[in-house]
Amino acid sequence: MTDTPPVSVLDVVPVWSGSTATRALRDSVQLAVEVERLGYTRYWVAEHHNTPCLATATPPVLVGALLAATSTLRVGSGGVLLPNHPPLVVAEQFGTLAALYPGRVDLGVGRAPGTDAATARALRRAPDGADQFPTELAELIDHFGPAPRPRQITAVAAAESEVPVWILGSSPGSARLAGSLGLPYAFAHQINPTLTATALQLYRKSFRPSAHLADPHAILSAVVVVGENDEHAERLIAPYLLGQIGHRTVGRLDPFPNAAQAQQHSYTDAERAFVAERITSQIVGGPETVRERVQRLHAETGANELMALTILPELEDRVRSYALLADAVRASIAV
Repeated sequence: MTDTPPVSVLDVVPVWSGSTATRALRDSVQLAVEVERLGYTRYWVAEHHNTPCLATATPPVLVGALLAATSTLRVGSGGVLLPNHPPLVVAEQFGTLAALYPGRVDLGVGRAPGTDAATARALRRAPDGADQFPTELAELIDHFGPAPRPRQITAVAAAESEVPVWILGSSPGSARLAGSLGLPYAFAHQINPTLTATALQLYRKSFRPSAHLADPHAILSAVVVVGENDEHAERLIAPYLLGQIGHRTVGRLDPFPNAAQAQQHSYTDAERAFVAERITSQIVGGPETVRERVQRLHAETGANELMALTILPELEDRVRSYALLADAVRASIAV
């Protein structure tokens, strides 16, 4: 029995000022190789469109590249925004991946728009797409595995595959839906930290055993940055947080500022307050601070897994952060 949950990786493929999406994508492939070596077992990638600071527009393509570069990682979407895609196409994509890499594919799905109204129109997303999510989710799940009766439409590779489908969300509504359907659930603490404990409690209360899952299983994703000490971790995360400030004030999702730009920035009182709140609500610090925060969050929420989102300009710093996180968790388990 341990008071620290297993940890895994969430990647949004960040793009930095002075760099490119091409480098970001290649860094993510290398990061997957490195975290597999460190003993991590799950790696998910997000979906964002028309977002110059994030190069995760096509999860199934990137998932395929990550699977090809690794040998033991479970790789998946965190997640596919289902209202942007026909369920048949998603089933065909992930069924194909599962046929090529059996036992290593996860399919996380959500209903968020992912970006603005203009991009939604460019994606041909229906105006009521979010409202149709439960129906489209049922259609997606029905494409996988053997059917009790002949299907009118068959996603050929998916019909031969068992791919775990996870519901992703950041609200009590998504938690209730996941529980009622007996599906595993992933909550975005990095988006709504004040609702995490409530949502996971509601998920467990709403849970009904299903053919997919006998007992509730929840992942909590959060921003995690581990430095050599607390001060070092706060310096490492500064470019990402400055980028978030810019996105909120300017209204454009430009590439994140690099480390030099973050060092030169003169913060207002309001900006300093924002940075302090983000550091406090997420998991940022040296190994001991991070270990304590992981344990506290686990005690408060009962999450089965922690999924760490580490957004840093340099690949070597991301790898080092994940290495320190793994060491901190192992030390906690050994106690």
